[in-house]
Amino acid sequence: MTANGKMRAWRTHEYGKPKEVLKLDEVDIPEPGDGELRVKVQAIPFNLNDLERVTGGNMMVRPEMPYSPGMEVMGVVDSCGKGCESWQGKRVVAMPAGAHGGFAEYAICPPVSAFEMPEDIPLPGAAALYFPFHLAWLGLCERAKVKTGETVLIHAAAGSVGSAAIQLAVNAGAKVIATAGSDEKLELCRKLGAEVTINYNTQDFTALVNEATNKKGVDIVFDNVGEAVMEKSFGCIAYDGRYIMMGFSSDKTVADEKFLVPRRIALSNISLCAVMLAYADAPMSEFLKEGMGWNFVPEALGEKINQEIIDLVRQKKIAPVVGQLIEFEDIPQALEDLANRKTVGKTIVKLY
Repeated sequence: MTANGKMRAWRTHEYGKPKEVLKLDEVDIPEPGDGELRVKVQAIPFNLNDLERVTGGNMMVRPEMPYSPGMEVMGVVDSCGKGCESWQGKRVVAMPAGAHGGFAEYAICPPVSAFEMPEDIPLPGAAALYFPFHLAWLGLCERAKVKTGETVLIHAAAGSVGSAAIQLAVNAGAKVIATAGSDEKLELCRKLGAEVTINYNTQDFTALVNEATNKKGVDIVFDNVGEAVMEKSFGCIAYDGRYIMMGFSSDKTVADEKFLVPRRIALSNISLCAVMLAYADAPMSEFLKEGMGWNFVPEALGEKINQEIIDLVRQKKIAPVVGQLIEFEDIPQALEDLANRKTVGKTIVKLY
């Protein structure tokens, strides 16, 4: 924080490469409105969607420039709007309002997307637990209902969500087959518990998965990648298997296109499921359902998932994966590393 009520914030003034368009600005520290929290940021976890806020890629809503990217923060609530006074002083992981505004020293966050993080889970690991493990839990435990003895194929398994999914699947008693794009990333997958690892750049994962499952196929496909692996993944999923659409990192534009072929899905005899990590309280859920036809994740389920994750960390059954710990000043370069797939696990920006 600077003097006179000012803070530092990386902001997008025009779309382009992070090192070219992100500017480190001095701006007013924001004030929370009614029903809002202000978080004094201690750590900023990176997400792939942060890149879109810089490059101008596929977004549901385009914020008005200039604005700060960053859809996830961790820190301490230092100011509360009306109705949120009970949050004062709490250590939280949170999504800023509008899923941007996190690349700053303070962030405004709605309580529905904020979760307490106990002091006994130290930084930087504590900052790597929210999005990766909530997403992986929603996919594997809520949608796929993974069971002991099942086999799970996890794509992009060395990334933040993929590495969380490996650990949750192993904890559930499942066998994990992991794909990644380098030997270094595959080594991480093995350390986390994957029994079979496949380099998708040099190996045919469909053939190897079918070989590893005696031509039966896997019970669950956990897919962060989307279009680039979907058709081949349909070829290695078992009868009555579950295909979990977790993301579209290979080509985000297909997220808004009609690219699935119903007969192809029917011929696979599988369940096709999807996850969007967005929490809502009851009034907002009703509004979104009536107005848009959308189903957001209930706030109470988020609280349950968060506590389950904390319990597993305390029991040393899962652990956060921090690939890089960087300084606030290094955000543009680190974002370009993320864009170029040079990262594993979670990149965390240190402000503590």
